[in-house]
Amino acid sequence: MQNFYVVSHPHAEHTEADLVGGWHNSRLTAAGRLDAHSIADELRRRSDPSRPIRVTTSDLLRCAETAGILGATLGAPVATDPRLREISFGEAEGRPNEWLAQRQVPAPDHDRLDHRGPIRGAETRREVATRVGACTRELMTDIGHDHVVVTHGYALTFVITSWMQIPVDAVGFASFATAPGAITHLRLDDYWRNRTLLRLAETAHLHTDRT
Repeated sequence: MQNFYVVSHPHAEHTEADLVGGWHNSRLTAAGRLDAHSIADELRRRSDPSRPIRVTTSDLLRCAETAGILGATLGAPVATDPRLREISFGEAEGRPNEWLAQRQVPAPDHDRLDHRGPIRGAETRREVATRVGACTRELMTDIGHDHVVVTHGYALTFVITSWMQIPVDAVGFASFATAPGAITHLRLDDYWRNRTLLRLAETAHLHTDRT
């Protein structure tokens, strides 16, 4: 059995300030750092001592901070990979969420993957799914380790879809809801070769409900 844990970074300063995230590089809040330690303790409790663990994280500070805490607790190496970043909101990043809400145009049903909208520099769903998927598929080839992937709320969907080997062209409507500090548990069965979503966005390990 190979376990793949996908962690949504805990609360960060941009969320507390009601600013657009994306590639805006904010740190964890004090509460977020406490939650990161709770995530680390929960992963240590679940881990199989016979299986070495690798931690791979988005390079944005809120994820890298989380991953550093997890790696220290688990005794696992930590590698950063910018392909695990959140969707880029282009010129909206770091601005008030209200600024983006007044300008954003939802993707139409006939163009879910390639719709870019009016926000300069924003990514499409296809672009996010492609880069996140490339990173995830590389990790999947390392079957000698269990993996912890630290990423963001939107990007998490495409870690799951690529791990389940769903093609990018089929994820136009895919969405897996998560919460800050949540753990999603994926497992590969050695015998049947099934890829199972065991638990989605669990938060019971967090001391205080911040969802």
